Amino acid sequence: MKNILLAAKNLEIGGIEKSLITLIHYFEENGYNVTLALEEKKGKLLKQLSKTVKVIEFKPYKRGLRSIRKIKNFIKQTKFIIKYKNKFDVSISYATYSKPDSFVARTASKNSILWCHADYLAQFNGNTREVKKFFEDIDYDEFSKIVFVSRKAKDTFKQVFPEQKNVYYCNNFIDSNKIYEKSKENIRIRYTQEITTFLNVSRHDEKQKKLSRIIKAAALLKKENYKFRIIFVGNGKDTPKYKYLVEKYDLGRNFIFEGSQENPYPYFKISDCVILSSDYEGYPVVFLESFLFNKPIITTDVSDFQDIQNGRGIVAPKTTKGIYKAMKQFLEKGYKLRKSFNAKEYNSKIEKQLKKILKNS
Repeated sequence: MKNILLAAKNLEIGGIEKSLITLIHYFEENGYNVTLALEEKKGKLLKQLSKTVKVIEFKPYKRGLRSIRKIKNFIKQTKFIIKYKNKFDVSISYATYSKPDSFVARTASKNSILWCHADYLAQFNGNTREVKKFFEDIDYDEFSKIVFVSRKAKDTFKQVFPEQKNVYYCNNFIDSNKIYEKSKENIRIRYTQEITTFLNVSRHDEKQKKLSRIIKAAALLKKENYKFRIIFVGNGKDTPKYKYLVEKYDLGRNFIFEGSQENPYPYFKISDCVILSSDYEGYPVVFLESFLFNKPIITTDVSDFQDIQNGRGIVAPKTTKGIYKAMKQFLEKGYKLRKSFNAKEYNSKIEKQLKKILKNS
């Protein structure tokens, strides 16, 4: 039986964290002993771990004088090295940006994997110098393998680092049985045929998610007397900003803020269309969730948007006008899905990719 360690920041609600839980379940089902190293041992998703998963905390010191912090962190790292150096068959740094997670994964196993969740060239607006600095800061070249959850993200990484070997693509698993079961939970909002319902499920972070585009597009549509409602499931530092914009544009009757939900799946069932307005993504988990519920998607042209373009929705430019036109098109004409989704076949492909990655680990 192989021992595997995965390192992450915490298990608060988010797409990356949900995909991590599903990946952990896969490893357990396939005979791995799983250890999860968290920077912060907290989060609503912790309770979704089985009792057999060992959870440890590696929390760096971030307060106090810089010189004192460095000494304390050096001692902490030394203790971790003594206890865990190469003790695992495989280790994964799942929070790509995290220096502590990078250290933990590279220490825990000779077969260390850096797991990447975004198109970093898009994230840094095409600035290759910034992309190089991002990956150099987490010692990317000391990992045995690098995995990207989207094809485009892998390709743009190779543009910046053409010499880098052992770079793979492996999308996220989807636990369809669990999702369908959880979607049966009752929520306060009901489905209605009388009004079109759009759904956004995301962290409220304007820098990446650009939810202001949806709000401003809604303001334009309201002026043209279209009838619709938009449900925001999620929370974050920019939630107050979004609520202010809704009030500013007099959209109180059009928007419903549901906050962060451990179980967002009932909202998919009562929605007509899922909408994503981000500037950059890896492979959005919400794509897969929408596929499961046979819901068309409006999305900006983020990583792997071709999966939507080919019969699953409308792809829009990364602008308010682009979102507005896509929403207007859906309100006037609807969207007939031309492509079905088979979760079993999809997971089988992901499993083959993962086995290839782990083959020599």
